Amino acid sequence: MISLNARIPEGPIAEKWTSYKSGSRLVNPNNKRKLDIIVVGTGLAGASAASTLGQLGYNVKVFCYQDTPRRAHSIAAQGGINAAKNYPNDGDSVHRLFYDTIKGGDYRAREANVHRLAEVSNQIIDLCVAQGVPFAREYGGLLTNRSFGGAQVSRTFYARGQTGQQLLLGAYSSLSRQIAAGNVTLCNRRDVLDIVLVDGKARGIIARNLVTGEIERHAAHAVVLASGGYGNVFYLSTNAMGSNVTPAWSAYRKGAMFANPAFTQIHPTCIPVHGDFQSKLTLMSESLRNDGRIWVPANMEDVDRLRKGEIKPSDIADEDRDYYLERRYPAFGNLVPRDVASRAAKERCDAGYGVSSTGTAVFLDFADAIRRKGHDTIDALYGNLFQMYEQIVADSPYATPMMIYPAVHYTMGGLWVDYDLMTTVPGLYAIGECNFSDHGANRLGASALMQGLADGYFILPYTISNYLAAEIHTPCFDAGSSEFDLAAEGVADRLHALKNTNGRESVDQFHRRLGKIMWEYCGMARNEQGLNRALGLIADLRDEYGRNVRIPGGMDEYNPELEKACRVADFIDLGELMVRDALQRNESCGGHFREEYQTPDGEALRDDEHFSFAGAWEFKGSGTAAELHREELHFDVVKPSQRSYK
Repeated sequence: MISLNARIPEGPIAEKWTSYKSGSRLVNPNNKRKLDIIVVGTGLAGASAASTLGQLGYNVKVFCYQDTPRRAHSIAAQGGINAAKNYPNDGDSVHRLFYDTIKGGDYRAREANVHRLAEVSNQIIDLCVAQGVPFAREYGGLLTNRSFGGAQVSRTFYARGQTGQQLLLGAYSSLSRQIAAGNVTLCNRRDVLDIVLVDGKARGIIARNLVTGEIERHAAHAVVLASGGYGNVFYLSTNAMGSNVTPAWSAYRKGAMFANPAFTQIHPTCIPVHGDFQSKLTLMSESLRNDGRIWVPANMEDVDRLRKGEIKPSDIADEDRDYYLERRYPAFGNLVPRDVASRAAKERCDAGYGVSSTGTAVFLDFADAIRRKGHDTIDALYGNLFQMYEQIVADSPYATPMMIYPAVHYTMGGLWVDYDLMTTVPGLYAIGECNFSDHGANRLGASALMQGLADGYFILPYTISNYLAAEIHTPCFDAGSSEFDLAAEGVADRLHALKNTNGRESVDQFHRRLGKIMWEYCGMARNEQGLNRALGLIADLRDEYGRNVRIPGGMDEYNPELEKACRVADFIDLGELMVRDALQRNESCGGHFREEYQTPDGEALRDDEHFSFAGAWEFKGSGTAAELHREELHFDVVKPSQRSYK
């Protein structure tokens, strides 16, 4: 039986990270030049890690499947980044950010990692300001904040509705500086398809050059995965269409455990699905809930007339509207956490009060805010988001309420890591969204950017030196060794097997079918009967995929269908693991809502006695069920209680 050792430092929680840094092993500058590190991914986590490690003096190779690091999906983040600066003087602190994150995650996160994240948050803002990130400021020039869900303070720093873009440009400028200095080598247009282990340690990767089709080998003393989340297992999500699980899944198949895969986040404010052939969904920032009020008609007669186009939303009197979040959660109102807001919207739509022609939308209304603050103020805060909505929907939010509905947005599950951010494979690290570390069963808004930059800029550079200090006498690895030969042959064989299937159905058709299974049976709400049905449907889909997928084009050329084929095969296997994880967790917590386990008023009902653990799954071979391991969660500072936002 494998024992999961999180290697959490001793001592009071507020002193653990300081104590760790004081006692960690270091690598002197001359030895850093002898050590090679591979970083997979160039989003906020990957770009910040690669640039920082390069500046420290390590030899770094960084990989991305895009043509430039600037196209990483981090660029799509809109609303902001959290930090405990307490500039508004409204009672915020490192402890309150830590508490809100633990509570928001429904007490399913590791306390020590979350407290470290809260501690580091303030340093992130200072660094980004020094980089020139244009955070919003008050008239006098001071940085300003706004509120996000799950908090009663304003701690979110933002750059209008383009915060991710601006933070990524800051990280990209830092990365570009190290590339120009020769400390970092950028390998773009590469698909990382396998992790290479030598004597049980991660020593390199196998990648496919997406332009030429060449299978490449790259060796290093350590490998860092920063490849993002797996929300595209649902097909329709707010993720970039190229976002995939393949690097993390390759690590899983080589011995890195995958933790809490069923913990997926549904974002409450997205543009609803509008057709059967839609390929992705569009997020509307959570920041809009600062001023927008969410409602549906209180009377079914008004619902019918709206759907028929007989009346407009503005024709419904205020007393005939159900501002259901304000009604159910008066203490937090429209700024409840995402899982709570999403389930509330689903409940209203399931009850028949949805406002679109399909019945799957609610209103996000800015009329009150425009009257109170003025058109120009709202335009300054959200103008680019309003423009984006109008371009997609052909309605102006200044005149008509937005129509929104929940959609898959983020994944809290990921590769299991210890306090050092190392997986169960020595020398293999996972940072950012691809690990399970900080958010428990539900992530608070504006915390993804915080985690990515915290891991890359401020945490990994300390923790990886602890490992590499023992590697200074290890010579550079030969990518022509037998371990690399075996891994490269395995990748080539897999690609040829997919290519030679010669079926009749496209990769996208299979992906869409998988997404429908996952959304229906393992989406916003799950139950035992549906999850068991999903297992059978996924097994049938996998079998059919292996017999009937069609991949046009050649092997040794640019072939996006071949890229997608590998990714969808991994998504099918991941989907099965997600369903198994949801089946074994007989409770509701955060984004994991089992319909059998809820309070009388429809809230998530945890079972702390039996399920206060992180569930880490071990790969046991193709065709064999994965094995579950438990990391028991201990709460010494924040005592678990029934979450209440009322």
